[in-house]
Amino acid sequence: MFDPKSFLYGVSDGVAWVTLNRPERLNALTFEVYRELTRLFAELQWEEEVRVVVVRGAGRAFCSGGDVRDIIGELQGRDAQGLLKFTRLTCELVRNIRQLRKPVIASLNGTTAGAGACIALASDLRVASTEARIAFLFVKVGLSGADMGAAHLLPRLVGLAKATELLYTGDFITAEEALTCGLYNRVVAPDSLESETRALAERLARGPSFALGVTKEMLNRELDVSLDTALEWEAQAQALCMQHPDYAEAFRAFVEKREPRFNRAPGSDG
Repeated sequence: MFDPKSFLYGVSDGVAWVTLNRPERLNALTFEVYRELTRLFAELQWEEEVRVVVVRGAGRAFCSGGDVRDIIGELQGRDAQGLLKFTRLTCELVRNIRQLRKPVIASLNGTTAGAGACIALASDLRVASTEARIAFLFVKVGLSGADMGAAHLLPRLVGLAKATELLYTGDFITAEEALTCGLYNRVVAPDSLESETRALAERLARGPSFALGVTKEMLNRELDVSLDTALEWEAQAQALCMQHPDYAEAFRAFVEKREPRFNRAPGSDG
């Protein structure tokens, strides 16, 4: 079982809860947090008990980005190769989130900025408190707005014009505006955030994990292909799902007028 030192981790009812836990620093990321998160999302691929992952922040923020002292200050003395080593580490985290064949939900309770915004963006779904303002603020510190996949992923959620505005200005937007432009999936009252997130996560955890994993893979693969290619890939993916026990279980549940019981080993129903 994964035992991180730099954040909290636990599993219940098929859901892995990853809690960034530096509330006094608005959950700012350190080198250790980056490394452990990157490793965790790689290893979760093989954790059969985990069917959904939730990332959240302790205190009043989700994540304020890279820690000014522990990361930004330290990077000032690095040469070009040292800087590239770090930026590739941050991108590897996003790659591992996207390649994990399990739904990832970002539960946003407050400030979500910089690298924190990119972690939220890389997640499959974003459930946010009304207090969860978000900013891709890289340009405000003299960096490109194209960081950690933002220039690739953000236009696909909010459109090119809105993505350009957000990445050019680095300004915070409110939860309401993020919901309106398609960046957030749901916005709820602060005291309902945990229960709404849990309900969604557990619903997905009860769903057909194999089919959800294939769906995520196809969403990733089809971002940059023609319709004809996408149709062929989807035909193959669906034929593969039709061979999985969950498909037969869904049919039996329909005939027997009951809810399907997915994610069981073949033959476990007797």
